Amino acid sequence: MTRPLAPRTEAGPGPRAGAGTPAPGPAGSRADRPRTARPRAARTAGRRGAPALLLAPFMLLFTACTLIPIGYAVHLSLYTERRSGLGFGGTVSVFTGLGNYTRALGDPAFREGFLAVAGYCLLYIPLMLGLSLLLALLLDSALARARRFFQLALFLPHAVPGIIAALIWMYLYTPGISPVVGALDTLGAQPDLLGNPLPAVVNIALWEWAGYNMVIFYAALQAIPREVLEAARVDGAGALRTAFSVKIPLIRASLTMVGLFTVIGSLQLFTEPMILHGAAPAVTSTWTPNMYAYSAAFDRNDYGLAAAASVLLALTAAALSYAITRGGRAGSSRRAKAGA
Repeated sequence: MTRPLAPRTEAGPGPRAGAGTPAPGPAGSRADRPRTARPRAARTAGRRGAPALLLAPFMLLFTACTLIPIGYAVHLSLYTERRSGLGFGGTVSVFTGLGNYTRALGDPAFREGFLAVAGYCLLYIPLMLGLSLLLALLLDSALARARRFFQLALFLPHAVPGIIAALIWMYLYTPGISPVVGALDTLGAQPDLLGNPLPAVVNIALWEWAGYNMVIFYAALQAIPREVLEAARVDGAGALRTAFSVKIPLIRASLTMVGLFTVIGSLQLFTEPMILHGAAPAVTSTWTPNMYAYSAAFDRNDYGLAAAASVLLALTAAALSYAITRGGRAGSSRRAKAGA
């Protein structure tokens, strides 16, 4: 007697139940729910919040160390202190508006300070950029040897604090104690290195900053693709032609940046002439605008005038920075259009 076969259903064969097949859970369980994606608004907020979180420490320090002091200086420049009675009473802060700015601009010593800084910039900036660029090109050339040693040797003067560097050079400039001046005297030359202080100050600044700017230029030269330099050599360009026609145009952005920082640093000239003030008669207490503000604040106790002079100096630096940056961008756009 045969066993009757089970009736075949019309539905197709389903998955076999076995290991790896999840058992159906109860209705409404977590396994049956569809996994929802993170809302787009939350992701966008997260992307926007990360930069703000990373920039918060910088903005905090920038506000505390830059914006607040600038605002306080502007506020201080609008007031002046006057003594009541015959001068034996207390001081009273009086609002003067732009009176301190008028006093500063009307003072010949303040204007002559800007003239001294202008002469310093005309002599110092070309020498600084030329010397730093020349040293960087020499280190980047194929004939250079012991590059690490010369990089360190040229950068070491920048590691010396400015006050110490100025003291060292004042010792070398002073007749009677300087071995350099003594050696020149034995040769028949009697130079008066402190009689004209401008070249002396420029020499100190060159000694301090040439190595630092050389490192910036050398890093930019190392970033130039080697294929570009090899193509120039294949086309028959020599070392000088490659340097002036290929390398220098490709690091123009670094040249603009170093020029901008050099101009700003030149306007803030203070340490070197302040150290030479005791030994060089031509360096007065108001030889630069920074020295003028220092003298007004700590020699004459006129903090409103000092603040006004500082604000005027900051505005001059901002205007020159804008002009240099705008000029660099205009040059880059012209080169891009010419290349296109």
